[in-house]
Amino acid sequence: MELNQLTIHELQEKIKNGEVSALQITESVFSRIDAVEERVHCYIRLMKEEALHAASKADDDIKKGDIKPLTGIPIALKDIVCTKGIVTTCGSHILHNFVPPYSATVVEKLTAAGAIYVGKTNMDEFAMGSSTETSWFGPTRNPWDLERIPGGSSGGSATAVAADECIASIGSDTGGSIRQPAALCGIVGMKPTYGRVSRFGLIAFASSLDQIGPFTKDVEDCAIMMNILAGYDPKESTSVNAEVPDYRQFIGRDIKGWKIGIPKEYFIEGIDPEVTAAIKKAITVIEQGGGQCVNITLPHTQYCVATYYIIAPAEASSNLARYDGVRYGLRAADVRDLLEMYRTTRMEGFGAEVKRRIMIGTYALSAGYYDAYYKKASQVRALIKRDFDEAFKTCDVILTPTSPTPAFKIGEKTDDPLQMYLSDIFTISTNLAGIPGISIPCGFTSGGLPIGMQFLAGHFEEGKLIQIASAYEKNAKNEKRRPAL
Repeated sequence: MELNQLTIHELQEKIKNGEVSALQITESVFSRIDAVEERVHCYIRLMKEEALHAASKADDDIKKGDIKPLTGIPIALKDIVCTKGIVTTCGSHILHNFVPPYSATVVEKLTAAGAIYVGKTNMDEFAMGSSTETSWFGPTRNPWDLERIPGGSSGGSATAVAADECIASIGSDTGGSIRQPAALCGIVGMKPTYGRVSRFGLIAFASSLDQIGPFTKDVEDCAIMMNILAGYDPKESTSVNAEVPDYRQFIGRDIKGWKIGIPKEYFIEGIDPEVTAAIKKAITVIEQGGGQCVNITLPHTQYCVATYYIIAPAEASSNLARYDGVRYGLRAADVRDLLEMYRTTRMEGFGAEVKRRIMIGTYALSAGYYDAYYKKASQVRALIKRDFDEAFKTCDVILTPTSPTPAFKIGEKTDDPLQMYLSDIFTISTNLAGIPGISIPCGFTSGGLPIGMQFLAGHFEEGKLIQIASAYEKNAKNEKRRPAL
């Protein structure tokens, strides 16, 4: 097996035993990138020279016995997290030349843990999308079927892990943007509790919903990454100063006596039959492992899509007002006055989906409509959160499909925004409630496309998610497949 195919914990063991060097691992990853990147396009920017230099330095540290949790491990970063001195575009033309003067807190934490950065990954523009088709740099392709989407908005980060073009990666999740692409690419993806991971240096889409999290090849790697990412950050106003456990301690524990809630609202007409069959098979594995599945209800689920697509665009319209051509990024040329410069810069700099959401959000916040839309959506959001609070009184975790269908074909839904928005129907409620969720692989369709299953838990209970995901991963013994590419 090639080094680029191994997990963080497998590579850690080999590094400690002196079997491999950081340079060998990094060269293996870039060799894989040379072989397949042209076909999948998961990177906006590669950092090969910097990565090889960092790998050489890591090998010096290894010789001294200074081995950190990610020493020698090549990691990819979604191009929505700021990297000091390195162009950060958010997948948008309007930021095509933006070089941040500082790095995001998560980048600083990964650097302190010894990570080696492979590059910045492709994404839907400003994280607005479910397919990574809205990127100004062109679409990313699913490594399992190059005619299909990898999910979004963190499609580049998910593809990079699934195609072995890095060992793990960072994404962001505003309405399912980690979990949905993880499901469609057949890997593990976690959205932590809102406030568990610092958003400092994350380019904002919807500030009350955004959260940073990891993509990994298995659940143990997810625990390793969460140990590094989680924690209080005084630089970030929504960061919560709550105790962070060692997430690796939850690996390998059983779930005997646990109650797993199965919400009837997540098993509805329109789900792909093969997704339903895979989830039912997974439920059997959970029950054989000692879990007791119980029926629950989340009665306000039907309002989640409407609520999300008022709150998220409203916050986006506010956050994206800063891109005006004055301070940084694109500035339109050949304009007569300031107003024309604003208008032309934003017209040329933003793509169609971003413009659509800015207009929806601006309308929802406008005088005379705020109470009817944003205020009412915020009230329904409180009811959605209350549904989860009540459900967790009767169960330990909740189990649902991650996505109602496997990956669809590129271009299939680009002309129908409402159908695209429904791709997130099972993931957006988690962001509205601020709770953590994890997507893990649970099988394949007859055509060989990955299917994902989602576990949800109460606030700051990521440990529970890792425990049940690890137990399922161990007991299911699912066939290990890799994209043919």
